[in-house]
Order: sequence, then structure tokens, then C-alpha cells
Amino acid sequence: MSIFTHESMTNHHTPDHHASGLLNQVGETLHVWWERYERRRELSQWTERDLHDIGMSRSDIVFETEKPFWRA
Repeated sequence: MSIFTHESMTNHHTPDHHASGLLNQVGETLHVWWERYERRRELSQWTERDLHDIGMSRSDIVFETEKPFWRA
């Protein structure tokens, strides 16, 4: 009787597996960055009344929109 199982003998951590995981992480990061960029761009176009309704000032928006897309 063998002490090795089929699962223990197969390599689940192939280079392709790691590459696809890395590509998924990169894709997710790019998606977050794009969403952040889009939200900030949209927020910059809001009117004073819109900002007042959510309790933000124009200076709050300027501060937020001047951040680089990679910074939360």
C-alpha cells in the first residue's frame, strides 16, 4: 500500500497557476484604480448643492480629486 495519495503527488502550484494568480491580482488592482479614478472624476463634476446634500465642501472634493489614483 502506498503512503502517497494522488493529490499529494500532483503539483497544484505550477508556474501557470502562479502566473494566473498574479494576473488576477494585477487585474483586480487595475480595476480598483480605474473605479477610484472614475468616482473622483464624477465627484469633481457635482454641483455645490449636491456636495451640500452629502456634507462635503468644494475643498473636500479638490483634496480628494488631487490624490493619485493608486492612493485610497
